[in-house]
Amino acid sequence: MLPTNDSVQTVNPRLALLETPALLLDEAKMRLNIARLVQRIGPMGPILRPHLKTVKSLDIARLLLSGGTGPATVSTLSEAEAFAAAGVNNIIYAVGITPQKLGRVAAIRAAGCDLSVLVDSVEQARAVAEASTRFKQVIPALIELDCDGHRGGVHPADPKVVQIGRTLVDGGAELRGVLTHAGGSYSASGREAHAASAEQERKAAVDGAKMLRAAGLPCPVVSIGSTPTAHAVEDLEGITEVRAGVYVFFDLVQAGIGVCDVKDIALSVLTTVIGHQYDKGWILTDSGWMALSQDRGTASQKLDQGYGLVCDESGAVLSDLIVIDASQEHGIIACRPGSGTKAPHLPVGSRLRILPNHACSMASQFNHYNVIPADPEAPLKMWPRFGGW
Repeated sequence: MLPTNDSVQTVNPRLALLETPALLLDEAKMRLNIARLVQRIGPMGPILRPHLKTVKSLDIARLLLSGGTGPATVSTLSEAEAFAAAGVNNIIYAVGITPQKLGRVAAIRAAGCDLSVLVDSVEQARAVAEASTRFKQVIPALIELDCDGHRGGVHPADPKVVQIGRTLVDGGAELRGVLTHAGGSYSASGREAHAASAEQERKAAVDGAKMLRAAGLPCPVVSIGSTPTAHAVEDLEGITEVRAGVYVFFDLVQAGIGVCDVKDIALSVLTTVIGHQYDKGWILTDSGWMALSQDRGTASQKLDQGYGLVCDESGAVLSDLIVIDASQEHGIIACRPGSGTKAPHLPVGSRLRILPNHACSMASQFNHYNVIPADPEAPLKMWPRFGGW
């Protein structure tokens, strides 16, 4: 319920002591999101290898990983170091490796974590092989395959796949397998389109694995994954593992392409109204892009959510109210252009929640989650998160 006068009272006593902006996590929604993907992928056979780049939290990792130890995916070596130190012992660093980082990789492995790296060139493969010799370790690497022209990787039919694999094996490193990511699925909309993207992703990975095996090279791991394709995939034949990350929280981008509903989004920023520009229909808040990020991932979708969709303090969506602009510490809330609606009266001091365009970007602005337990009588919990590379 929105306040209607200048006597502003919090509608959620657990949030009353939080200074804004503050990162909120609805634990019940998060647990439902986690269970949804586990229940989908589990019966199909391959293991689920969660991507921890979204959460960057030991507390959440313990909920995601089998026994709290893995398997896991990361996007930075700081993530790998933090999770390995906490006992996660099976990690893929799913960003192309550079020679300068292989010393850190070797140190993580020497401490007891089976950390694999990613390559898509002979040059990288040589660097991994040389590091294996230098650090007296057999460093495992996966070959990144390009399944949809979205980012990096080798085309699965390119003979360079075999050349890269042989460079690793002959040089004293380990060829662990192949990996691909259907990043193009974020530009598709609807389950049918995501299922088609998932099959394209699966076929690319399986074809690359077949090429390696036909050349007498090992390929024990065949890894695919994106949140849209993981929720729509219909056939996982030939696949050993599925990766996904943002499904833990979901966000407006995922809702906009039909992977989830807005009600499933578990992450938000709590913000406070600090002023008005009544002639412009603006509500000013203390959450600018330093809190919300500058992500505009919904700008190209059918429904542009600005810098985030606005909810009341309890989390109920306020129809057609979005953050239309943001500077460093100021957010500007107004009605969606063309909506024909009128902004509600929100006195200074009113509390609101902003849902993220991209959960990874919003979460990265904060050093901890304020976790709202499912039990309405339980106090807030504080779960630290980390950043860095």
